[in-house]
Formats: sequence, structure tokens, C-alpha cells
Amino acid sequence: MKKFLLFIVAGAFLLAGMTLHASDAPVTDNDYDEDEYGPLAPVVWTKPVKTVVFNHKTHTMEAGLDCDSCHDELFEMEAGAAEEAEDFTMASLYEGNYCGACHDGETAFASNTRCTTCHIGVRGHARLVGGSADKEAEKAH
Repeated sequence: MKKFLLFIVAGAFLLAGMTLHASDAPVTDNDYDEDEYGPLAPVVWTKPVKTVVFNHKTHTMEAGLDCDSCHDELFEMEAGAAEEAEDFTMASLYEGNYCGACHDGETAFASNTRCTTCHIGVRGHARLVGGSADKEAEKAH
């Protein structure tokens, strides 16, 4: 009975600690530190398909990764370098490269599932840049 009571008390303290931590004020965009969390503006890839949106904030602040988790082993720090690489394809991701290193179905959702989480397509790109989807479709052909 003493062990059971001790277990309940320890659980209560753990729960109280988690509650206090959960009530910490979240970091707002005004407090966002790009040196620690990466650029606040999303990365928008238009190659090899239009369009994929990547948010550093989702991966650093929400998933708890740091810059070294992806840079420079999976992605060069230079903007646009991944898009210019010949192997920056969905097939390469499925093989565990680039985003696929973590989006493997175990570490994070698999890169061949939940496509619209990252892919916003031609119409989404047009909305993102403030253009017409028809004009975007014409440019693609």
C-alpha cells in the first residue's frame, strides 16, 4: 500500500511539473530567433514540382530539432541548393534522402503519405504569390 501511495504522489508531482511547463508562454513571431530556429518565412520549392512549402518553425520549435539535424548533411545551408540538385526528387526522398531521412513512416510521417501537408500545388502557389492559378498553369506548360 505504501508503494502504491508513493506511486500516486510521484505521479501527482510529475503531472504538476508537466502542467507548469505546458503553461509557459509560447514564443510568438515577434520573439522568434532566426539564429536558433531558422528563417521565419517559409522555404518555397518549385522544383521538381510546384509547390512545396517548408517551415523551419514546425521542425525546430514544434519538433525540437536544431539546425544541425538537417544542415549540412541532408541540406546545404545555401538557399536553393537542394532544388538545383539532380537527385532532389520524390524517388530520392522515398530512398531516405533529404526530407525522407526523417519522413520515413517511423521518425515522422512517410514522405509518400499526407502529400498535401507539404505540397500545395499550382493553385496554392498562385495564392501564395498573389497571382492567378490560370497564369501559373500557362507558365508551367
